[in-house]
Parts: sequence; C-alpha cells; structure tokens
Amino acid sequence: MHYDWNPRFPTGFLFGASSAAWQVEGATTEDGRTPAVIDLNSQKKAPFVDNKFTADHYHRYAEDVALMKECGLTSYRFSIAWPRIIPAADGAVNPAGVAFYNNLIDELLAAGITPIVTLYHYDMPVWAQEELGGWRSRDIIPAFEHYVRTCFEAFGDRVKYWLSINEQNMQICYGDWLGVSKGVEDWFRDKWKINHIMNLCHATAVNLCHELVDGGKIGPVPGYVPIYPETCRPEDQIAAMNAEEFTEKIWCDTYAYGDYSPFVYNYWSNNHIDPDIRPGDIETMKRAKSDFLAVNCYRSNTARHAPADAEAQEYLLNASGKKGELTFPVVPGQYALTRNPYVEYTDWDWEIDPVAMRYALRYLWDHYRLPMVITENGLGAHETKSPDGRVHDPQRLDYIRDNLYQIGLAIEDGVDVFGYNAWTFTDLLSTGNGMAKRYGFVFIDTTDEEQKATDDVSALALTRIPKDSYYWYKSFISSGATQWGREMND
Repeated sequence: MHYDWNPRFPTGFLFGASSAAWQVEGATTEDGRTPAVIDLNSQKKAPFVDNKFTADHYHRYAEDVALMKECGLTSYRFSIAWPRIIPAADGAVNPAGVAFYNNLIDELLAAGITPIVTLYHYDMPVWAQEELGGWRSRDIIPAFEHYVRTCFEAFGDRVKYWLSINEQNMQICYGDWLGVSKGVEDWFRDKWKINHIMNLCHATAVNLCHELVDGGKIGPVPGYVPIYPETCRPEDQIAAMNAEEFTEKIWCDTYAYGDYSPFVYNYWSNNHIDPDIRPGDIETMKRAKSDFLAVNCYRSNTARHAPADAEAQEYLLNASGKKGELTFPVVPGQYALTRNPYVEYTDWDWEIDPVAMRYALRYLWDHYRLPMVITENGLGAHETKSPDGRVHDPQRLDYIRDNLYQIGLAIEDGVDVFGYNAWTFTDLLSTGNGMAKRYGFVFIDTTDEEQKATDDVSALALTRIPKDSYYWYKSFISSGATQWGREMND
C-alpha cells in the first residue's frame, strides 16, 4: 500500500524507551536483593563483564529520568527484579526493593512519563530455582502468584500498563543461552512442560491484574521475528511457516486463545511429548484475556526447505561482534534459516530490516485483533566517544527513524498501535556481549575492562552522554511526530 503522505501517529501515542532490571540496575547485592539465575549466567559470558554494575540505574535513576524528560519521552518500559522484591523462599517482602520502584515510578509520573512494567524479564531468583525447581516445577506457580500480587498491590495504584513474561518463546527456543535449561536432562521434550508452566504463570498474572488493578491492562511480550521464504519455491514457503510456528506463532496463538493450536498438539503427539497439562489448566488459561500484545521486534529471518535427511545445525549466535560469525540453524524436516541478500546486517549478524516491523504488526493484527505496543526495537553496535566528546550513531538514528516510519505505515494500514519503546534508553549490559554491544540513546562512558577492574561502583564515572539519535528522537517527538529529518515518502 502506497501513501502520498508521511504516516500520522494517533493523538496520545506513547513515544518511549525500554530497559530490563537485571541489565540496567546493577546493585545486585544491595538493599536485600539476592542473586538471580541470570546473574550467574552473565558471569559465564567471558570476556565480558557481568551485571554487577552495568549502567548503575539503581543509584542514578533520577538522572536518567531527567534525561528522559528532556528528550520528551512519554513512556518508559522497565522491569521489576523478582529477587529485589521477594529475596528468599519465606516470601517476606523486601521494603527496600519496594521503595526503589516506588521512587522510580513517582519520578517518572512527576516527569509526565507513563510507566509500562514487565513483571518477569529473565530474573528467576536463585532461591526459587534451587528450592522450588524454577520453571521446571509447578511449585513456582504459587511463588510467582505471590510475587505478582505483591507488585500489583504495591504499584497498581499508579502503574496501569503491565507486561507478564518477557519473550517466553525465546526462553524456550534459546534455553541454554538464557539459562532456562539449567537442570533439565531432556530439553527436547521437557521444554514443553516448562513452557506450559510459564503459560500458567502468564495466565495467573493476567487474571490477578484484572482483579487487583483498577483500570489495569496487561499483555504478553513475545519476541517476534518475521520469517520470509528464501524463494517462491512452495517448499520454502512451508519452511518459513514451520519456522514461524516453532519460534513464535505457537506462543502468540496460546496467548490469544487460551489453548494450544492443533499444530502443536499434533507435534506433541507425533513426537511422544507430554507437556503435563492437568485438569483445570486450560480453563485457567482461557480466563486470561490479554488486553494487548507487547511486541519485541528487531529484525527478520529467511527460511528455506530442509529435507528430513539434512544435517542438523545448532543456532550459534555471534558473540564476537565481527560480521559473518553467526551460524544459521538447520532443523531437518522443518526449516533452515539462511542469509538474506536484500538487507544489510549489524556487526552481530542481525538483519537490518525496518519493513519487518510493518510486516510483524500487520501479521499480528490480522491474526489476533489485539492492540499493540512496541516494547523493544533497536540496533546494537560498537561505539566510542569522538574527539569532540560526543557520540555519533548515524546507523542507529537511521534504524530508529526507518522503523518508526514503518510503524506509521502500519497504522495507516489500519493496525491499532498505541506506543513505541526503543531498546534502550541508556546503554546497558547486553545479554551475551557485556557493555561492548550498545543500544542506547544515551552513551554510558564505561567499558567491560573498566568494570571488571573494580568492585566499587563509586570508582566508575559512568557519565551519561546523549547520542545523536537522542537529539533526533527529541526533535521528532517535539514536532508531533511529523519532522523526519529527511524526505521519507519517496
């Protein structure tokens, strides 16, 4: 669909940015916070630093919020750290943890910024993993219920937008990378039991939010990667459909309909997989009516046919930040991902494909008819200060602008989108690449080496330096989302 005008965003559209507690806060041992499994996982990502300091948002949140206000942000999507709220198996609530998030929320509201809060963003408490079995055991469900109830009761008077579980699909697809497969002997089969338990926790959060938060709205946060067929060969189209099913559609269908699709039921049956669905489970899931879909979308993938006798290949992510080191997966009889010659790639071999955002929003709207908010979208890159002391990030500026343009086109196409939150506001700890892979509008003046050399956060300057993309975003928001900085509708 072509338009003779630049896209128009609806009144009240939220322009913001995102973060996650374990990646931005630091202070992992302060004020009663206990370890999360993802903390331990981050310590295995040598040669990069772990999450002990990152951007030190825990101590510098007021400075960060002031920069958000100056930029003109109207939303901030962040997460609450479960082990900061409930530090031990006795279930006692940590007053210092509640106080931190109260202060952050109040600071945001005073700046005119709407908080959008993720309840779970990978930070399973170590105590819950060791004493309850983590996601492997249904014992985690009442513990999760207690945690989310505490959050709704403490913050629900001011927070009206809630997100349940961040990228559940990616936690199942990349269980080793994110530490979810810890202690699991048969990941091929048992991951579906873990996934079912996660779905019950999602449903618990949705139902409790509607019960406890006056005017509260809540939705899931799938990681969504549009997948194109490599060619018009019919088998490649089926391969692309298979890849979408096994990496994202299974989850979106379940969130929207409260039950699993015939596709996945047949897959389980054909592979002798028992997801351990018990009486009452599906009823609980069906009661959980999501108010919206939160969408994390960075890129696209391309799939081709993989015959049953193809050699299997594990998805090996690029950890070095040197182009060409990613190994695409091959799943015999299902699909093989491959390189797309029509798009550019980042240093970490992620496709730079803004049109994928429009595709994702159109696809999800056509299938589920739920309002959407973008909760992650951004470009990771190597960056340093220039001699003038500034940080020039033209590639990110173009990426953000082009993705916003495609979101606007999707809105013109009739899709209901109410907000955009770029990943991220400040630089923070990358899931697998420490402080070396930068996503922020605001540069954090530190390195992995500098952080590894000290155990004292006060020894780090961690100076905040707005990048060129920050100033472009500020100008775009202040213009009423009409000034793109270059001609766009050609």
